[in-house]
Amino acid sequence: MAMTVHTLFSYGTLQLPEVQRATFGRLLPGVADAIVGYRSEMLTITDPMVIARSGTDRHPILVPGSADDAVEGTAFRVDDDELAAADEYEVDDYARVEVPLRSGGRGWVYVLAT
Repeated sequence: MAMTVHTLFSYGTLQLPEVQRATFGRLLPGVADAIVGYRSEMLTITDPMVIARSGTDRHPILVPGSADDAVEGTAFRVDDDELAAADEYEVDDYARVEVPLRSGGRGWVYVLAT
């Protein structure tokens, strides 16, 4: 059975090689991209696993912004299992939503859970 390929946009710690190795068991192929209509703020993380993997308790988080706002990052190609692994890595302050990418198409990204 073929796995679905997803686009996962990261603007934070999922771009770090050490986080990718710990979360996905490999480095993900990715291309520079951006999402529009959001801006980045900082969040203090308390989950020990996430802090251990990323090396910091300060993580960026996206909040809705204006049409002029854009957040730069990387669009990665992941399969179903890797998307589930990303869901497990992200703490409850984040929610995964599908957003338009500046390059065209759509991708999953983690934003402030409401």
